[in-house]
Amino acid sequence: MEAKNQEVLLRVENLCQYFGPTKAVDGVSFDIKKGEVFGLVGESGCGKTTTGRSIIKIYDITSGNIYFENQRICAGTGSYKLAIENAKAEAKKELKELAEDSKKNPSNAEANNKKKAEIKAELDKTIAENKAQIKSAVFDHKNCDKEYSKKLVAEVNERYKKAMAEAGNDSAKLAELKKKYKDELRVAKNTRLITKIQMIFQDPIASLNPRMTVREIIAEGLVINGIRDKEYIDEKVYEILEMVGLVREHAGRYPHEFSGGQRQRIGIARSVIMRPDLLIADEPISALDVSIQAQVINLLNDLREKLGLTILFIAHDLSVVKYFSDRIGVMYFGNMVELASSDELFAHPLHPYTRS
Repeated sequence: MEAKNQEVLLRVENLCQYFGPTKAVDGVSFDIKKGEVFGLVGESGCGKTTTGRSIIKIYDITSGNIYFENQRICAGTGSYKLAIENAKAEAKKELKELAEDSKKNPSNAEANNKKKAEIKAELDKTIAENKAQIKSAVFDHKNCDKEYSKKLVAEVNERYKKAMAEAGNDSAKLAELKKKYKDELRVAKNTRLITKIQMIFQDPIASLNPRMTVREIIAEGLVINGIRDKEYIDEKVYEILEMVGLVREHAGRYPHEFSGGQRQRIGIARSVIMRPDLLIADEPISALDVSIQAQVINLLNDLREKLGLTILFIAHDLSVVKYFSDRIGVMYFGNMVELASSDELFAHPLHPYTRS
């Protein structure tokens, strides 16, 4: 299924994620359109999982920008700090050369002093520009969720102000509206933009808390979001369990009572109950038996249709990605070496790594 429109949901620009001297992801750029499945493939250790985890802010990115729904959610400062260091080093070198030239040729001293002043002015300008970029990046990275929450709170206030004005002196209606307003306001205050991106993790055992029941695991996001209505939460949990191919009775059990495939379904249920706009599936089938893999892929396909999901599908099995993805990005040693539509990539692979 092709993406329904050309609206870009997620845009990754020059993403760099370094761990000390290790460049796990180095200058990766791509965008994901609304409604499509974008496959990210590459061998183990190429940085594809790190890319997914950086998008969902498990890591603070080293440099680059990530935009979600046209709002910057991740911003790294590494490139700006490096630009300042390089500018300082370059200016120091040029000033030293001019000083040496003035010593050798005193007649050039005046012209050299003028050049020195220009170099210093240019350096100050570069430092100021990059410091402004650092300040902006730090603000966006820290406050994007807060700004999004503020916007939601303003929308709720506006909507209920209008509704209460229309209710007039009807005390029963006003009481009902006030209760709804209080509940919706609490949820708006607790909602974060990043919750519109959810992740299915590779290991269905390690990603589920063994001390929590399936009901608690799946409902955790709703509770964190400020929803307190127990009946509503239970109904949502049952609805999502049935949607992923489990039954209501499973809600009271613990993760160790399930098979690997069922645990992965619980992980999927936990991520889709929040009705995300983007789902990051990090090798969701690599830990499962071959017979179960197709079932999980078909389930993701069904959920994509039902809930209108956009999916970033991370895997190392190209045949699975070909079946499931609209476009595919190939990663190799932390770099994106090729990006094309699924059919195009398989018909005409350009990079030697893709061909191999």
